[in-house]
Amino acid sequence: MKRIAYADAVADDRVHRFVPPVRVVREQGNVTDSAALVGSVHAQSFLHFNPRECHLPPGSELILDFGVELNGMLTINTGRMGDLSRVRVTFGESVSETLGVPTQDHAIHQETLSVPKLGQTTFGETAFRFVRLEVPADAPELLLIGVSAIALYRDWEYRGAFESDDARLNRIWEVAAYTVHLNCQQYIYDGVKRDRLVWMGDLYPEVRTILAVFGESGLIEKSLDFVRDSTPDNEWMNGLSSYSCWWVICQYDLFLYRGDYAFLREQKGTLAKLLARLLACVGPDGSEALSNGRFLDWSTASDEKSKHAGLQGLLAWTFDCGAALAQELNDSRLALRCRVAAAKLRTVAPDCGGNKIAAAMQILGGIGDAARLNAEVMRSRPDRGISTFYGYFVLLARAATGDVAGALDVIRNYWGGMLDFGATTFWEDFDLDWTRNAFGIDQLPVPGKDDIHGDFGKYCYQGLRHSLCHGWSGGPAAFLTEKVLGICPAAPGFTRVRIEPCLDSLSRVEGVQPTPFGDIELSVRRVGNHIRRTLKLPKEIREV
Repeated sequence: MKRIAYADAVADDRVHRFVPPVRVVREQGNVTDSAALVGSVHAQSFLHFNPRECHLPPGSELILDFGVELNGMLTINTGRMGDLSRVRVTFGESVSETLGVPTQDHAIHQETLSVPKLGQTTFGETAFRFVRLEVPADAPELLLIGVSAIALYRDWEYRGAFESDDARLNRIWEVAAYTVHLNCQQYIYDGVKRDRLVWMGDLYPEVRTILAVFGESGLIEKSLDFVRDSTPDNEWMNGLSSYSCWWVICQYDLFLYRGDYAFLREQKGTLAKLLARLLACVGPDGSEALSNGRFLDWSTASDEKSKHAGLQGLLAWTFDCGAALAQELNDSRLALRCRVAAAKLRTVAPDCGGNKIAAAMQILGGIGDAARLNAEVMRSRPDRGISTFYGYFVLLARAATGDVAGALDVIRNYWGGMLDFGATTFWEDFDLDWTRNAFGIDQLPVPGKDDIHGDFGKYCYQGLRHSLCHGWSGGPAAFLTEKVLGICPAAPGFTRVRIEPCLDSLSRVEGVQPTPFGDIELSVRRVGNHIRRTLKLPKEIREV
């Protein structure tokens, strides 16, 4: 049997699922039977009989909650109305966003639509959990048979897993994994509401989480190649020299986890040219001299001292990765040049000025005294002065000094703080100081309290422009798998694995790490003064 075919058509790899509202947050203006919309999907109108209808008279409104942040569209099914009607739709990651003026960057988040009688109207593609429907005062009554979200996502299996006797850590792992999953759309996005773009540095925590949770690599490769192919030879990736460093580091981690030599060989030309440009960014005295686009995190954007200190570590880390990749590609000369440059960078340890982000990059890049940086910088008000992006590197840096306990406390307090205020995905940024007198994102405004979404934010993400689902915030999922469950590759493609669980105060941790050969399953329990371990390895993998 013939199938419909369209010339040059490209398949959408995502699935589409109807999701009903789980509750009515608010109704105003003599709305009747709004409960008919909750808990069931009605995606088809009827000519001679309609199920229960929700009536929205002129000047009325309704706010619906879909229970969890999702990426997708809204579909409205209408009944036998007297005439064409209109409705203003406002998407919100928080209830307060539906009541304000949302950003229109990257996607349309508020629009007045014409809706037909006995029909279906579908609108938008963005991230949202809440929707506000308003019928203009001069529009006919709106009869609703059904209102559903259409969730668009990649139907990936959660092959990875993490579970311990700490329910808060378990929930944080799940939300971190879901946050990254939601940003895996046509490419790996930075933010699925705002910043639906492929940013190379922002990608790194997402790459690590995808490798820990899904074992997928196709979308990683597609996104890395997109940035590569979109960048002229004489330009830095995303216009930022530091983000070109992240492309090298991402290539290294992808190769280490997947062992795909064919894909690595495809990168050989770009890798050689890029490393040659970066090698020219090491000053005579061993200081980094990266050119335009000197960016780590927004918190260091205007602080040249901490930025320089952090970039020193980033560049050394980059050359470590570049040397390993060049060696795999049989370019011994380039590998040697990278090793020499990394060693030269490590002869200089710029003062990080007490900045945790800069200190983390120095520790990860082997710059300076890691133990001192952890003691003097990381442990000073440990869950302040970080970000959801570079907070991941703070966790890695603390673990690198043996301070996993401190990292777990940061995860519980900082990422857990978002959960305490209604988060179902992790945010573009967060500051625990915002929570002192705030109401949650799933609440209507509370007189005398701060709006944790609309009243805060910094830099380019102030107020409602602040994204509440940013992939770079998913790092705890990767961290808990690698540093607490303790599974990480010891050779490309997991042909060898290193297993070093760290229970700290936990009595139990178990989980799964996907590999190209199948899943590694590990359970570790504290029984009295003894640790009992149960390990299941694919036959192709050897523990070292």
